[in-house]
Amino acid sequence: MQFKIKRDLLLKSLTFVQGVVEKKNTLPILSNVLLKAQNNKLEIVATDLDIIFNDEISDIQIIKEGVTTTSANVLFDILRKIPANSELNFHLKSENKLSLKTQNSDFNLLCLPSTNFPNFEDNFETDLIEIENKKFLSLLNKTKISISNDDTRHYLNGIFLHLTQQKDKNFLSGVATDSHRLSFSSVELGKQINFSSIILPRKTVFQLCNLLSESPDKLGVKISENKIKFILGKISLISKVIDGKFPDYQKVIPKENDKVLSVSLSEFINSVERVVSVSIDRKEGVKLEINKDKLKLSVNSTNSGDGNEIIPVKYNNEEIAIGFNSKYLLDIASVIENKDLQFNFKNSTSPVLISDNSDKDSFYVIMPMKI
Repeated sequence: MQFKIKRDLLLKSLTFVQGVVEKKNTLPILSNVLLKAQNNKLEIVATDLDIIFNDEISDIQIIKEGVTTTSANVLFDILRKIPANSELNFHLKSENKLSLKTQNSDFNLLCLPSTNFPNFEDNFETDLIEIENKKFLSLLNKTKISISNDDTRHYLNGIFLHLTQQKDKNFLSGVATDSHRLSFSSVELGKQINFSSIILPRKTVFQLCNLLSESPDKLGVKISENKIKFILGKISLISKVIDGKFPDYQKVIPKENDKVLSVSLSEFINSVERVVSVSIDRKEGVKLEINKDKLKLSVNSTNSGDGNEIIPVKYNNEEIAIGFNSKYLLDIASVIENKDLQFNFKNSTSPVLISDNSDKDSFYVIMPMKI
């Protein structure tokens, strides 16, 4: 195998590979990236057995076709430090030695035979579903903040993607919850599609966000019995889905929260960040005391003191005092599009609904905490 390629093209692909390949593997081959030069293109494949990343680069000069695998981490690190726009010359000298030369550098990388690399059957017989890239990225960003880290309830360690209907319109909706908070967001679909509900794993969600934010291409989606495939131009990402039943989230969405608080988003974020500064480990909750025109935020830490701040708000109901995990509040506030943040309360112990007046297809539920 021998080929020439521009450093920047290969580096971009290897940057995505870093999110897939695990740094420590019991199987050494899984730390490697597959490089396959044939048919006037370079195919790049990486996997952790749960996710498969595949990319094709056609702007390449192949002198001799071939295939090998080498350390994804080492190759990425070398390319990162090579000057931009450099031409890379790859030459597979033997089954276990890959030569990489640039104008001033010369490396010999250890290889493992490509026959050891996992072989995947790509069996996706469903129709291709097309979704607008930026809208789906927004859905993922708004819901991923509530993905659980609790491995005892593995079915919460991802985003539940499913079809919903509202006023004769079809939506692809995403929900995530860690039982302390819940995030919901939807993307309207132009037509009715055939889509089986799935739970998309956390690692896939974050990797997909990286790909979507870097690609201008339209997103294509295909589903098989236990996998989902995302296609962005020449890049494809195949992922296993979480085997489990997502809980009925509709039961926890508050329906009778009639106490409405409206507060400037930027003012609220800045105020919360200031008062929680007094908490060394950030574990103390923030207390919200709300009356007609003002909101008092306070944090009381037994180890480091207390912090208090008052900001103006719009509120037309009886006074209420309620506490929250400050991180949860800031996570939700970070994905709100409107200049104002709207809280819908029932009382000081019931779940609170947070809505975004600039995105009627998204909402958030957060549980109060005792302070």
